Amino acid sequence: TEGGGTIAQLPEDDHNSNNNLTVGDRVVYGSLGSYAEYTTVPISKLVPVPPDLDMPTAVACMTQGLTAHYLSSSVGAGIARPGDWVLIYSVGSGTGQWTAQMCTQRGYRVIGTTSLGKAEAYDSEDDAATSLKCERLIVLENAPGKSYADYASVDIPSKVLQLTDGEGCKLVIDGVGKSTYETSLACLAKRGLFVSFGNASGAVPAFPPLRLLPQSAYLTRPKLNEYVATREELMGRATELFGWVRDGTLKITVDKVMDLEDVALGHEYVEEGKSRGKILYKV
Repeated sequence: TEGGGTIAQLPEDDHNSNNNLTVGDRVVYGSLGSYAEYTTVPISKLVPVPPDLDMPTAVACMTQGLTAHYLSSSVGAGIARPGDWVLIYSVGSGTGQWTAQMCTQRGYRVIGTTSLGKAEAYDSEDDAATSLKCERLIVLENAPGKSYADYASVDIPSKVLQLTDGEGCKLVIDGVGKSTYETSLACLAKRGLFVSFGNASGAVPAFPPLRLLPQSAYLTRPKLNEYVATREELMGRATELFGWVRDGTLKITVDKVMDLEDVALGHEYVEEGKSRGKILYKV
């Protein structure tokens, strides 16, 4: 989990010599644990927060925002180009919400999926698609008794082929996992890339490489840490991300800010598919 706050203490050696950080600086970090009043974080993983950016927004950027940044800019480089179709699941919240905005910004034609419950928060389906930065939006029924989408409620591959004039998608960005990987494979264009980056419904089971043969397709299973592996890469992505947030290019939704003692309620809220943005905890 990501976190943020002010620096309480720095090491006395020279490890900070190239980072220009001081006690009291506002900083954020990602994926290192944050359910505590104090955390120990490697200096190289701390990102200074610009003076005109509030802390909740900066914290919200660190995992989902940076993940969306590498998904939209790096993973499909050389495979997808501006003007190509991209399928992104769960654009109504979480990483999908960020990724749809960034892919649209980079010139991709985005098809997004969302649940009926989240789509109904907008005046119309077209309004939802516009607000979620999708050229086309596939609205799925809610799973019985749940707030999250039932991915079997719509024939997504048929819908995708219809929307793309039979072409399919050059990128399929899938954070759902077990429930959608078959659909993802069926939605790929020739020489398209299946990006399986999450396991919201469970891990994707093993399948033979021959499954990629019909479209001469590619498969990758990336993780954020490998795309912010150096200080230079981390700061480059974070600086660009903060800039887009500050100038209004990216719309960030912080759904709830809860007390840390209510963390179990927050987890239940996310697991039930009710979230429409970032869930943060304050200490």
